[in-house]
This record gives sequence, C-alpha cells and structure tokens, in this order.
Amino acid sequence: MGLVSTLQHAFNIFKNKDPSPTIDLGPTFSIRQDRPRLSRGNERSIVTAVFNRIAVDVASLDFRHVRVDDEGFFTEIIKDDLNNCLSDEANIDQTGRAFIQDLVMSLLDEGNIAAIPVDTDIDPEKAAFRILSMRRGRIRQWKPKHIVAEVYDERTGQKRDITVSKANTAILENPFYAVMNEPSSTYQRLIRKLNMLDNIDAMNSSGKLDLIIQLPYITRTPTQKAQAAERLKSIEDQLANSQHGIAYTDGTEKVIQLNRPVENTLMGQIEYLTSMLYGQLGINQAILDGTADENTKNNYFHNTIEPIATTISEEFKRSFLTKTARTQGQSIMYFRDLFRLVTLSQMAEVSDKFTRNEIVSSNEIRQRMALRPRTDDPNADALRNKNMPIDDTGAQIQNEGQAGADNEE
Repeated sequence: MGLVSTLQHAFNIFKNKDPSPTIDLGPTFSIRQDRPRLSRGNERSIVTAVFNRIAVDVASLDFRHVRVDDEGFFTEIIKDDLNNCLSDEANIDQTGRAFIQDLVMSLLDEGNIAAIPVDTDIDPEKAAFRILSMRRGRIRQWKPKHIVAEVYDERTGQKRDITVSKANTAILENPFYAVMNEPSSTYQRLIRKLNMLDNIDAMNSSGKLDLIIQLPYITRTPTQKAQAAERLKSIEDQLANSQHGIAYTDGTEKVIQLNRPVENTLMGQIEYLTSMLYGQLGINQAILDGTADENTKNNYFHNTIEPIATTISEEFKRSFLTKTARTQGQSIMYFRDLFRLVTLSQMAEVSDKFTRNEIVSSNEIRQRMALRPRTDDPNADALRNKNMPIDDTGAQIQNEGQAGADNEE
C-alpha cells in the first residue's frame, strides 16, 4: 500500500474515538451480569472447587454437530450455525467452551438448567429453525409444556424471565441429582456441616477474651447483680481505652480465662461426608490437586465426566435437531483428546504403533505434537506402514511370506 492509501485507511482506537460519545451504550456494571452465581451457600463453601473442576473438565471436551452413518459412527462435522455455537461463539459474550463450562457449573448448583436458543432465523414455535446463539437459563417455574427461565438479555445487560417451550429448549438434569441436589443428600449435608464449622471459626476469631471474673461476694440480689454489672463495665472500659489492652482487678477477684475450645465431632463428620461424596461422584483428592495417574483419570472420566457430557449431547440432539435431521444421520457428539494423557516419553511409542498399524497418518501425529503438517510429501497423509518399502507407484511391497499367505487365500 502506498503512503496516501495507508493514511486514508489508518485507524487508531484512541485517536479516532470521540471523547464524549453521544450514543447510548446501555447500563453500566462493574461485574459481568451473565456470569453464573452459585446459590444456597455453595459460593461460600470449599466444595465449590469440585464444581469448578468438573465444569472445566467437561468443557475441555469437543462438542460438535456431526453426521453419522447407519451404524452410528462419526463420518464428518457439519459446519453450520449450531456447530459454530458449540465450538467457536455461543453468544456475544462467550465462546463455545465458556458456554459449556457455564452450563455445567449452573447444572451442578441448581440440579436443573436450560440451554435456550436466543437468536434464531425464524420463530421456533412456527417451524424448524437455525440456532444463531444460545444462553444458559435458570429455571424458575415448571409448566406442562413450557418453562419460565431467567436468561441474560444482552440488549439491556440485565436478566429477565421469559417463557419458552420445552420442545425447543434443552432442559438438562444433573445425573448426580440424588447425591448433590436433594435436600438430604450427602452434598447438602456436607454444606450444612461446613457452614457450621465456618460459624464456629468466626466465633473463635471474633476478638472475644472469654473471661470469667470471680467476685469476692455473692451476686444473688438485684443490688449485688447491679454492682457486678458495674464492675464488669469498668473492666471493659479499661481494656477498650487502654493503649495496650491492660486492665486491673481487685486483689480479692479471680480471673478465669476460657481459651480452650469445646471438643466436638464436627471435623470428623466433615471428613467422613467428604470421603463419601468423593466416592459417590467418582473423584478423589488426586484429581483436584492434579497428581492423579492415568488409571485414576480414566476412572474419573468414565464415572463423573461421561454421564454429564452424555446428558448434554443427548439433550441437545433431542431439542435442537428435528426428527428428520436425526433420520438423515445428524447428531451431537463429544470428542475427548486422548493424547492429553500421553507424556513425551510415551509419545514416540504411541506414534510408532499407530502409524505402523495404519490407524493414523504422519501428519495427524504431527498435528498432535504441534508441528506443521508436511504438504510436500503425499505419503504423509497416507495410512501405511513406514517399515515396509513402497514401489514406484506408492504401493507397499509385501514380503514373500505375506505374499504367499495372500496367494493361498
């Protein structure tokens, strides 16, 4: 571009902006209004880390709008607006991964949550529609064929209640509802115990001295009680007004300090409920602190992540794909990157076995290793055993034993 063209098309976001715009950009908030807010004391509990760990792991899966064959096996990804919502941009504020994480966090907290199409090409109540954007909705009311959900309205920047049809809305139920969301479930009992422990800690750290002052006289009559109250107030004033918190007492008065907490079984109950909850959810402490081995992670995926991911994919398939589309082989599937569990020392062995057995090509392995694919070598995209020679046409040359076996067949 020439100098004149460069100057004509130059733009600086600070220089070219009006310092006092006259257009109304809507209400202003200091925090994001579409962010999920945990309820029932969950936001003040240490078990929120369990919610976040599960939500992050479910969002790490790749949810896609795909086409399958007659046997239900994946054949190709359908690159349409629905797949764009699941992979790239769910709405103006969230990517596809952020939307799934938001959905799972609210699902675990509420027990039931809705994924609502917000922008569509036509009215969903009239005919089949294309989904352009979707949002998480907190279900407020249940009706026979509709629900009332609280959804963030990006036009006004506020949440509002809307009534939507169940047929056009993905209504998700936590597969661990009996463990986490029932009033008497293990998780709710743990929440109550943790809140009790927090209250006890707050009382112990409130700055109280917990003193008993034994006066040299009996305090049974009203006059003696008033005298004792006056003496107590005098000591409190001394401590409050003293620079170093020092007070004096009479030589006949005795001060007894209660600085030993009363023993209870609360901590033991919390440890027992935590262990029970981890067992019912299929997780352990190694999953949360990142020290789990491969077998532990696989068990965690199949016992905890898979039920939630399957719930999302099946409900999206039921709600967002018509019967005709499902008959034509369209589906919603999720994919797990198995190479995330492979260390660098194991990568060489895995690559050799996969390419030698003609499961993946060389370029597919290179992409997993964050290397640029080879476009100058046509054999890099071919499924073949690299340990066997090839002829001038690119076909593999079989050894004599293998050729004889093929001729006998």
